[in-house]
Amino acid sequence: MYKLNDEVIGQVAKLVQIAILAGTDIVDNLRTLELVEEDNELFLSPEYKVNFENNLNTMMEDLNSSSKQDPTKDDTKFLDFSFNKS
Repeated sequence: MYKLNDEVIGQVAKLVQIAILAGTDIVDNLRTLELVEEDNELFLSPEYKVNFENNLNTMMEDLNSSSKQDPTKDDTKFLDFSFNKS
């Protein structure tokens, strides 16, 4: 029997957050996880950590460059609760 290391549990939380923010399927995100076993405990593989950070940085750069290309686009605004007063 194996236990998940706290780092793995934290990574699952990050993957859920990314799925929500990016509108991607959480199952696909979870399939990317790569774990290694050590003393009956599962850890993130070193290669996975590097790849995840690189992919996250690329995603952030893409997001920043897309908002710079279209200054009217506000990616931080999901819902508009403003009311028109007539």
